Amino acid sequence: MDVPPRTDRRLEATTCWDFPTQRLGDLPAGDPRFNGCTPALVVWNLLQRYTRPGDLVVDAMAGSGTTLDVARICGRRVLAFDLHPTRPDIIECDARKLPLEEGAVDLHVIDSPYSDNIAYSDEPGDIGKLSARTEAFYEALDAVAGELYRTLRPGGIVAWVISDEYRQGTFTPVGFRLYGDLLRRFAPVDILCLVRRHDRSLNPLWEHRARKYGFFLRGFKYLFILRKSPEARA
Repeated sequence: MDVPPRTDRRLEATTCWDFPTQRLGDLPAGDPRFNGCTPALVVWNLLQRYTRPGDLVVDAMAGSGTTLDVARICGRRVLAFDLHPTRPDIIECDARKLPLEEGAVDLHVIDSPYSDNIAYSDEPGDIGKLSARTEAFYEALDAVAGELYRTLRPGGIVAWVISDEYRQGTFTPVGFRLYGDLLRRFAPVDILCLVRRHDRSLNPLWEHRARKYGFFLRGFKYLFILRKSPEARA
């Protein structure tokens, strides 16, 4: 029996999350026109599970501000940063140099580039300009992870969204590589699957090409949930 995608605000119980809209019920959050916009119910579920009212939530790659909007609706303190801010309440900042004190954050939510497939900005330091086939890309993400670790309180949570890449006949398991790097600092909590919707490639033309030329369209993203534990190292 097919299970319909979830659109309400009940807490998710499985590791497969499927949200067909960007909105938080009747409330808008972020901008659905933004490339790779995180569904609002992803953030809502993370806040319900891993934070309490008044906790500090940070999005170091804020995009269109989904985390900002959802955290405010839920009564959390929130800060959002981005190298190329899309609105005034997002602070211009490189995620590798966060202006935060050590141990100040309760939950980091981050939906990062997974290669150089989307042009997010003209900033020369934009990680989205680096190919996932290069070591420079993973070195940049590792620098971000170091800042998330430094600013997270002991026992705090990192929720990181990432996807694999298939381009020009080459598959790159970006998620596996990033997850292995994250385990050097953080303890695993779980790995979730986020069903991808509204992608430009999800149309009959690309479906025809995938079948004809023998490749698969990306159908999901990873949501890695990890904890800062005493055993982890910076």
